[in-house]
Amino acid sequence: MNAGFEEVMSIRGGGMPANGEVTITGHDPVFSARFRIGEAMANILAGVGVAVTDIHEMKTGRRQKVAIDVRHAAACCQSFRYLSQPVAGGGWKVMESPSMLHMRSITQPWRCKDGRWYLPHFNLPHLHDRVIRVLDCESNADAVAKAIAKWDSHDLEEAIAGARACGSVVRSNAEWLQHPQGRVLSGQPLIEITKIGDSAPIPFPAGDRPLSGIRVLDLTRILAGPAAARTLAENGADVLMVTAKHLPQVPEHATDTNHGKRSCFLDLDQAADVATLKKLVQNADVFSQGYRPGIMDKHGFSPEQLARERPGIIYLSISCYGHGGPFSNRGGWEQIAQCATGICLDNGDERPTLLPAAACDYTTGNSGAYGVLLALARRAREGGSYHVRVSLCRSGMYIYKQGRVDYTQANMGLSDAELESIMIESNGGHGMLKHLRPVLSMSEAKPYWDKPTPVLGSNSPEWLS
Repeated sequence: MNAGFEEVMSIRGGGMPANGEVTITGHDPVFSARFRIGEAMANILAGVGVAVTDIHEMKTGRRQKVAIDVRHAAACCQSFRYLSQPVAGGGWKVMESPSMLHMRSITQPWRCKDGRWYLPHFNLPHLHDRVIRVLDCESNADAVAKAIAKWDSHDLEEAIAGARACGSVVRSNAEWLQHPQGRVLSGQPLIEITKIGDSAPIPFPAGDRPLSGIRVLDLTRILAGPAAARTLAENGADVLMVTAKHLPQVPEHATDTNHGKRSCFLDLDQAADVATLKKLVQNADVFSQGYRPGIMDKHGFSPEQLARERPGIIYLSISCYGHGGPFSNRGGWEQIAQCATGICLDNGDERPTLLPAAACDYTTGNSGAYGVLLALARRAREGGSYHVRVSLCRSGMYIYKQGRVDYTQANMGLSDAELESIMIESNGGHGMLKHLRPVLSMSEAKPYWDKPTPVLGSNSPEWLS
């Protein structure tokens, strides 16, 4: 096995799986990118498979074989681009909102007055407006480019952060590793699993799937966090996605990352809804959140608070910059992690170039799921509450470490036949959808979603009996 998979297995402990248990086939490049997107994702998905197998063995006494195709793993890193709905007259149309296309056109690296590059992030309306106020310009590529050209890069980075908006100077990998935040992350593993409380061992509930009876509260939005909970759902967990009516979403992302879940509305600014969420926590196994540091504490949902109130809880925190260090309280996104860690710079030629896939998001999401699976198994063996931490920038560092690769042509990717082999159709509140299926292969505990993709807020805030 490769060094990247060995690093993933080191987090599990207990050595490598037996020869022949895990098979990773194929290699990069899959897309027109200079980084091993598919191989990095395949390593982490294979880790998920081993962790599920550990649980399967606890429940049945049997291990199973795990297999992942690198090309299929790469497709997972841009799954939202395959999400489609039927059109009149036949065929399918990809779901892609005009607002998302506009966001992509301006969320790009632009050259600053000091000759360096800076990427502002415009994903959600309130963050878009904060950036525009700092730049004092119109919302189009030409105006944004001209406005950024008036700033020195580090001054702009601090001004955007001061406005509680998002963006990053485009750094080299060497520069990132010398940056105070990069140095902090260099001393941390890809996935941190910390015991934060005691409990008696909690065996896995009875059921024919690895995570049958495991209850997950998913308080995350947009890719990494929802992808983590989606992976738990495809292995049998009851995942309740919690959001509020007023919180902005990207429709195609929300639809694509919520397969197999239920969804309810709870507003953390309303005392009654906080009380409802507290009640749900009492019977939850996993609490997953991606808010900035301090937000969950303010509402009474910090890891330590939940470990006291619900011994045995597995708490997953997902962030951009990780914990500790000067940037840890800053929000961030996929593109920011690419810019901060050196990926964007080294993926380009004449100018920095973003990857053609959300590799940091999806590797982080599945790393988070892997950490939760390991923590659940540890809880079953020895008891305890656990805090699992993952971050986009630490995942970017992992991807960078896998090394670079050359590609031969623009617009590479999976063929229509390859994509068709890993697509499924489902019918739910959104009507008919066509989307990627779970691509990890397991010989006994086959991953699948047992619930249709929900419309946000369409379920009651309660657990299934």
